[in-house]
Parts: sequence; structure tokens; C-alpha cells
Amino acid sequence: MSQTPRFSLRFIKQENHLMLPEVTSILVTQKLYDILFQYVITSEKEKKLENFIKILEQYIKSKPIGPFSLPVRELEFLEEGLQELKLLNWREIPVTLFEIILEEPSEEEEKNTEQLDSVLSLLAGLMPFNRSTTTGQIYVYPTGLTGF
Repeated sequence: MSQTPRFSLRFIKQENHLMLPEVTSILVTQKLYDILFQYVITSEKEKKLENFIKILEQYIKSKPIGPFSLPVRELEFLEEGLQELKLLNWREIPVTLFEIILEEPSEEEEKNTEQLDSVLSLLAGLMPFNRSTTTGQIYVYPTGLTGF
């Protein structure tokens, strides 16, 4: 087993997310689509809803470390549908975005990826988080709010 490299976490921002209750089935996403479809009245909003459902399906298939959540501002297109999500036990929670900074990065991209994976493995045992789409960034969830 390789040793975890030295690293630091840099605070980027904190924002409110809506967090999905634990989900284990793709069928839930179809039902969610059916429920929320009534709140999208333009083709632009329908595309945003389809994208939201696609992201949710990818999350379920990925065997994640942390819960599924999205920034509230990204779901505002649902308008009254946001209340519907809350009635379906979605919770608004503070989520913090951090950047992982390797203290001794390598010249080789592959080596940096291995080091980052080692850091993520360590952090997985310490706190609930999900990786951001931006490399080296993680969304950290409050402890005690999640069952992950």
C-alpha cells in the first residue's frame, strides 16, 4: 500500500444544496421526472429537467461515496417544483466546496492522479463527500446529516 501524500484542503465556497434522500433505484428517477414534468412549461425548462434526471441516474449507477445533491440555484427552473422536492423529503443543506492541493505535485499527470486517488481514499473514511466535475475539488457534506 502506498503512503498518502501530504496535502491541504483549500476552502472555495459554501452553498445551499437540495439533497436527495437515499435512493437505490432508477425507477425513482422516472417517477420523479413524471412528478416534476408538470412544473416545466417551456422546452428550455424541459431540457434542464431531462439533464437533471440524467445526472441523477448517473449518480445512482456510480456507487457514490456521498449523497446526491445539487445547488438550489441550479434547480430554480423548477419554481414550484422545488416545494414538491421538499415534500418528497429532499433537504436543503449547506455543502462546502474544497480544492485538494498536493504539497509535492509530480511532473507526470498519471502520478498526480494516483496521489489524488490516495488522498480521496483517505478522506472517504473521514467525511462524506462527492467529487466535483472539476479535478481536485470535492463537495463536503455536514456530518450527522447523511447515512453515507
